[in-house]
Amino acid sequence: MIQPLPTDIFHQGQVLNNTYEIEGVLGRGGTGEVYRARNLVSGRIVAVKALARQFSGNEDYIELMRREEQMRDIAHDAVVRYTECSRSDDGNVFLVMDFIDGPSLFDELRRRRFDPRELLIVGHRVAEGLAAAHRRGIVHRDLSPDNVVLRGGEPERATIIDFGIAKDTTPGARTIVGNDFAGKYEYAAPEQLEGQADARSDLYALGASLLAAWRGEVPFVGTTPGEIVRRKRLPLDTEGLPQPLKGLIDKLSAPAPGSRPASATEALADFENALRLGRGARPAKAGGQRTGRKWGLVAAGLLVIVLGAGGGLWRAGMLDGVLQPDLPEAVPYRLTASVLGGPILEGNAPDAEASLALRQAFGAIAGQMPPEVSLVLARGVPSEAWPGTMAAMIEAAAGLEDWTLEAEGSAVHLSGFAPDTGSRDRLAAALTERASEAGLSLDLDLRLAPRLLRPDQVIGALAPVATCGSMGLIEPPEDAYGPADRIRVTGDVAAAGDEVRIREALDAVAGDRPVQLEASVLNADLCAIRALLPTLPSAGMSIRFSDGATGGVNLSGIYSAGANPVVEVELPATVRDGWLWVILVDNTGKVFNLLPNISQTEHRIAELGTVENGIRRIPVLHSIDEFSHDNTKLAFRISAQDFGKSEVIAFLSREPLFSVRRPRDESVASFAEALAGVERNQPGNLTALAARVLEGRP
Repeated sequence: MIQPLPTDIFHQGQVLNNTYEIEGVLGRGGTGEVYRARNLVSGRIVAVKALARQFSGNEDYIELMRREEQMRDIAHDAVVRYTECSRSDDGNVFLVMDFIDGPSLFDELRRRRFDPRELLIVGHRVAEGLAAAHRRGIVHRDLSPDNVVLRGGEPERATIIDFGIAKDTTPGARTIVGNDFAGKYEYAAPEQLEGQADARSDLYALGASLLAAWRGEVPFVGTTPGEIVRRKRLPLDTEGLPQPLKGLIDKLSAPAPGSRPASATEALADFENALRLGRGARPAKAGGQRTGRKWGLVAAGLLVIVLGAGGGLWRAGMLDGVLQPDLPEAVPYRLTASVLGGPILEGNAPDAEASLALRQAFGAIAGQMPPEVSLVLARGVPSEAWPGTMAAMIEAAAGLEDWTLEAEGSAVHLSGFAPDTGSRDRLAAALTERASEAGLSLDLDLRLAPRLLRPDQVIGALAPVATCGSMGLIEPPEDAYGPADRIRVTGDVAAAGDEVRIREALDAVAGDRPVQLEASVLNADLCAIRALLPTLPSAGMSIRFSDGATGGVNLSGIYSAGANPVVEVELPATVRDGWLWVILVDNTGKVFNLLPNISQTEHRIAELGTVENGIRRIPVLHSIDEFSHDNTKLAFRISAQDFGKSEVIAFLSREPLFSVRRPRDESVASFAEALAGVERNQPGNLTALAARVLEGRP
């Protein structure tokens, strides 16, 4: 923390909203300040970002704070977690978020040099966070080294901060907030200068940030607007960067958005491949032996001519014992063969015969014979059996999807995707035996296909086994799950045994991916209503449980025998039009109509509840004490007949949901029939829906 000043927005010991006690100042910027604070209820350390008073009344800045607060629903370790957006008693708007303890990427690039693998790890981690944000339609727009914090100083725990609000805390960095441009010129994508920004703009900033971290300096983009615009049209200078870091940064920071990865998920896959395939991140050498993709046809012309002519004379036997070329020695002796992203064959072979055998083996799989220049003849082959073993392994890989074979000396790594467990096990046994016979060290990474799994394929597998409404995916990717991505499924089931069938259905499509099923067991009556509920947004509507005796909030929804559940429907105060209908579906096959009821017939939104701090609170079940003073209010205690799971469901509609008043309680079948009639006769009337399970326990 830094030294406090008399002009600071908040002071040490000040308590915000009866909850957050300010401990000190973490940083100051042109629009506000960031503080370390303690939650007096939970004891958790948090960070509080406050807007200065002159900006707390500016709708543009408040909108930026609101945008940042939208991140609260993103539960990803690579993204700072937001708790709330509020206003202090003296009028300052502030955000509460996780306190991330560690240096920023900017702090570290000024202090030391990163090695390439560290930056690949940071890039992979930030891409994970961006993918999580982009799935919610949120673009950072101001990603830079000072907005990436290395939690605990560890690259693998990099965390993105500062979504939505622009501030200037770094000497020399220029952050602009306005209707047209938000971001730092040094890291902003070219299209941001024209007021355009999408997910690919964040990828550009990621590439520029990694380049700055490697160079140890902020990129120079010019000093005048015209110079900045001209420089932004050019690719970033990545000369001298090691591969694969150079290639990744070149792709991420391409001036044209269409030349960048199409999404953060695609960029994440690129980082995964780089970390897996480039474990030893080698510097890029001009005129080196690597020939690149699509058969590696890029090579120095003179070298190709000399090697081609020499190879031809050598094969003809005309130079035996006379002019046989003195082959260079390759250290380490290498071979790369891959069909992932396009056919690649490159590396070394000891002679023309071995080169031909390797190219024929690979050509049979790729459907096209690689040219001779794909493999450079060189001395240093690990053993006589090495070429034949490599050719055999390439042939065996034909049964895999998206496979890659890498050999460096006697160490061999083979990765790919097998169609089923049996095929994988048989191939692994055969390859291990062959490698052992040749004296090679084999590292296998064989997974079950498919390499990419679309979310709609998972949903399709779940549909036939869902027993209580549709199942959903938690934070699914934009396009597809990668090989190691966890699949998280949520929903409800009618009986405990249903979970087994759901897991079996997931296992059938997930391959080796970890699967997490978060399912609640309800009952048949609840599920009968669930099956009729349309898929609707909540429109900010939620259901709040509390305890009638203590007034405390009940976050779990679980009540013990004798407890007095209090239930309120909460809506944004801006929602004034429409009508509200609230029911309780209990575990005995009954539906209780809580609002409207015989004593409370009014259910127009504008006439219900009370408004406080921008929230309209509408009570539907009251405390016993309130009931004793006004017996028109509904209240109850948990008894033995209430043990089990019930559900409170709130419907928001444009016009009254039902044209006639319904009884206090009715059967599930009766209410279900009436609800089906609404959907059939009043399409579009229902606009929002919220539900929450209430469980009674002995």
